[in-house]
Amino acid sequence: MTALARLAATIAARKGADPDSSWTAKLLARGPEKCAEKFGEEAVEAIIEAVRGDRTRLTSEAADALYHLLVMCAARDVTLADIEAELDRRSNQSGLAEKASR
Repeated sequence: MTALARLAATIAARKGADPDSSWTAKLLARGPEKCAEKFGEEAVEAIIEAVRGDRTRLTSEAADALYHLLVMCAARDVTLADIEAELDRRSNQSGLAEKASR
């Protein structure tokens, strides 16, 4: 199991848990909107570090962004498996063709 799969499983396990028991449960209890807000904050922090060129900080912020992306998706019942299936579906066409099909 990959680190991302383990993270997604942990997030799924915390869904519905006591909000006082974990940060993930607390975020999920606050609703999809708060989860989306937190993802946005982390995404912006990753962007800032990408522009600055600090590889170590970018790595850390990218990990935070991935975590918050998965929490946001879990808040709307979108699983890592759902995301992977979509990526698999897209893998047989070029990025240009995929964008044109939207």
